[in-house]
Amino acid sequence: MCASRPLPLDDYVESIGDVDRVINMLVGDTQRITVYAERGFDVRQEIPSRVSEAYDRLVQAGFRERIL
Repeated sequence: MCASRPLPLDDYVESIGDVDRVINMLVGDTQRITVYAERGFDVRQEIPSRVSEAYDRLVQAGFRERIL
């Protein structure tokens, strides 16, 4: 089980203190949704096309610190 307290994105970014770090974390997590399912570590999840397109744009923009 995984749990966290509800926190608006702006407050989360402020608590981390680095918007680029947060974006890199989100890009890496988004990639893992697909990669982990392909490796049998997790169940397959449907990724909306808008999310895939945003992921691709962010990777092309240089947010690659946490991708596999």
